[in-house]
Amino acid sequence: MTTTEVADLDDILYPPIEPYLDGMLAVGDGQQVYWEECGNPDGKPVVFVHGGPGGGCTPSYRRYFDPRRYRIVLFDQRGCGRSTPHASEAVADLSANTTWHLVEDMERLREHRGIERWQVFGGSWGSALGLAYAQTHPARVTELVLRGIFTLRRSELDWYYNGGAANLAPQWWRSFEKPLPDGFEGDRILKYNELLSDPDPAVHGPAGVAWTTWEAATSTLEFSQALVEEFSDPAFALAFARIENHYFVNAGWFREGQLLEDASRLAGIPGVIVQGSYDLPCPITTADALHRAWPEADYRVVLSGHSISEPAIAAELVAATDRFA
Repeated sequence: MTTTEVADLDDILYPPIEPYLDGMLAVGDGQQVYWEECGNPDGKPVVFVHGGPGGGCTPSYRRYFDPRRYRIVLFDQRGCGRSTPHASEAVADLSANTTWHLVEDMERLREHRGIERWQVFGGSWGSALGLAYAQTHPARVTELVLRGIFTLRRSELDWYYNGGAANLAPQWWRSFEKPLPDGFEGDRILKYNELLSDPDPAVHGPAGVAWTTWEAATSTLEFSQALVEEFSDPAFALAFARIENHYFVNAGWFREGQLLEDASRLAGIPGVIVQGSYDLPCPITTADALHRAWPEADYRVVLSGHSISEPAIAAELVAATDRFA
């Protein structure tokens, strides 16, 4: 375990690249999942598993891998990004959007692209989905590179949405609570589920932005107004909030502690865990618990917050993908 400090993100990541191939994959239930490939078509396959759930992929995510050595596969999970139908639509149905649907979407995508085995790279919710996929299909995973560990235990959800994290970001907590009734003391995740499901745009719109900007405002060690503005886009915010809340109300369709209890299924899979010591949305205690359950993984603690764009985190992630290339 080491602690590193790094200055500039653009000095760490590989140069921007464009996909050489993209498409939409029908995965059933009326869902179309967007995917793209970039880098070297003959390179080592890696799949990028984005966060949220509901975050979608951005061009910067292509840059964590050496494009000369990696065949980089990115996809937008059900209901978000460029996948359809989008969860911001009034007719969006989330009943067929669960962890286990996404695990099998990844398998369909792997088979569709003719890939035998691939590296799984994910952070935040992407670490949970990456773990679920690897524990279900371990023979298909060459390595796991995970960041900002999240396993959807009740204690993790309550910390961030029911008051614990409020002590470290009171201004943004007040913004998060603004759509709630005055003096509300119940489960905020459940109450937000009502608000985000309300057909009235005057109700679900502000709720989506408040839910999503709470995460944006608290994901970096130093506050980023640009990130908050990016997460304030109404369509993005509503899809992100609806999908994320849907997963959290249902505890990710995991039994309590499942991803930690089943870590023995990762035996023989090389792995790296990168964790910010000041990660507010996904505190280090969960990464520590995963490392204790999966001690063969290389555990790297850095001085940073939660976001993949934190330079110290990015440096460790690029070092890991370079090592496994």
